[in-house]
Amino acid sequence: MYKGARIAAVVPAFREERMIGRVIETMPEFVDDIVIVDDCSPDDTSGAAKKIGDPRVTVIRHEVNQGVGGAIITGHRTALELGSDVNVIMAGDAQMDPDYLPNLLDKVTDEGYGFAKANRFYSPESFDGMPRHRVFGNIVLSFMTKLTSGYWNLFDPQNGYTAVRTEVVRRLPLDRIAKRYSFENDLLTHLNILQVPAVDVPIPAVYGDEVSSIKLRKVIPELINRLTVGFWSRIWYRYVLWSFSPIALLLFLGLFLFIFGIGVSIWMIFQIAASVIATAATVMLAALPLMIGTQMLISALQLDIQATPSTPTYSPFEGAGREVSPSRDR
Repeated sequence: MYKGARIAAVVPAFREERMIGRVIETMPEFVDDIVIVDDCSPDDTSGAAKKIGDPRVTVIRHEVNQGVGGAIITGHRTALELGSDVNVIMAGDAQMDPDYLPNLLDKVTDEGYGFAKANRFYSPESFDGMPRHRVFGNIVLSFMTKLTSGYWNLFDPQNGYTAVRTEVVRRLPLDRIAKRYSFENDLLTHLNILQVPAVDVPIPAVYGDEVSSIKLRKVIPELINRLTVGFWSRIWYRYVLWSFSPIALLLFLGLFLFIFGIGVSIWMIFQIAASVIATAATVMLAALPLMIGTQMLISALQLDIQATPSTPTYSPFEGAGREVSPSRDR
């Protein structure tokens, strides 16, 4: 137990036969359950986890690879069955320092947040040693995820070191969340739709000698598609279906005027190229919708930022302990 809350560590693992033992052995004693999800590894990741002999460990093996998101979703469901109050995600490659786990847990057990996430880039020095193209990519992806998810107070969206209350997990449509590389981004969108208060926690990363196997030509299209669908889903549920907010009105009308202005501008350029003199009325027909549409979009953005779910709303856990269920192998 940790401050009255039963903690389950969900560990997605793929080809981690060498490192999974270290993850289990360094897991803090206040973690009640360790759920290892072997995502159809070709090596003996499952066997290495069971070999440690930790009674807290539950090992689950996927017969078909489902991606890191699929493994985490399986882990969440298993943790719920074990009776956890808070689920934390720990990578199977031992690159998430367990010494910082209390920093995450305090946010959800004491301070009333439903979701807490590590942020590796909490200071300018955090980018030291990282190639410029990766710095640029992280900044662009973080901004795109802010826009899509509505969590303008969060950064470093691909960081999977997280803690979440299980009462939040029960409300999530787990079957609809992306199962592969875009899992973290899509999860934030679904959390925002539920208006779950979330917070960043400064935690440095632990880098090993692993080489990334991510194929950008597959990941980038998946991310763009998921972020686009996620943005419009969030707008629909939060600002249209559940309450027709001024944000929706400003966004839709602003988009219409902006696109109309762009269309007239393009038509006017072709007219000028054909030696047709543009009248003042034609210029205003293009400029006025552009200016008004831009102002409406900026206003919608400002209101969306103000609507970020960042105020703690959950009650702290009580100190009463509960019996711990035995671990299981699957």
